[in-house]
Amino acid sequence: MRSKKFFLGLAAILACSAVAHAEEWIIPRTTYYITAEQQEFPGFPAPPQAGSKKDKADLAAVLSWQARRSPQDCARAKAGAHARYEQFFGDISPFPRPLPEAAAVIFSRVKAETDGAAADVKDMFKRPRPFLRDKAIEPCLGRIGGLAYPSGHAAISRLFALMLADLVPADKKIFFARADAVALDRVIGGVHHPADIKAGKKLAEKLYRAYKKSPVFRSDIETLRGLLVREGAAAR
Repeated sequence: MRSKKFFLGLAAILACSAVAHAEEWIIPRTTYYITAEQQEFPGFPAPPQAGSKKDKADLAAVLSWQARRSPQDCARAKAGAHARYEQFFGDISPFPRPLPEAAAVIFSRVKAETDGAAADVKDMFKRPRPFLRDKAIEPCLGRIGGLAYPSGHAAISRLFALMLADLVPADKKIFFARADAVALDRVIGGVHHPADIKAGKKLAEKLYRAYKKSPVFRSDIETLRGLLVREGAAAR
């Protein structure tokens, strides 16, 4: 028979494991570009009401993509799992390769602030991921934590695309197409509904308008401009 001490030790280990798992989804909030108040969107549109016709269509779309996806689709979606600039745009980036450190720092700052704003909107609605709502959904990206609405991947890929489009307008269609593909991969992978993707893009648009009013952000954009390969992504 195992001792009381053994079970107390096991409980402590499990508790620490649970805390560690929870901490993976604690996203730091930053105010490098805009204030905490500017990052609040109390009037942000809500997701489809659970059980509504639109909500059922949202889940049906995830199942439809699940039926059609290939191992290659899942591998591509997994490659962008960490939502970093180079994962999304590395092969079409208008910057030298490897990415200059100054550019990497700026994109990391933008990602951190955007992730925090997206997390706050997620907390407003607390929409579960699709695989938690329908047992028929089998995510090939794993049963990851966090909330579904809006999609953080859709938000940050769109935000990066908006930045790149301002820097290299001739290639804006290329950048937006890539951001759309990255966002769709989250539906194909079974971790987001289409409405989550639409909301992520909407959030990016709102944030970008706010960022562009920030002198610090405008300064970072000029730093990026100075690092461009002048002929642009399409000519490389």
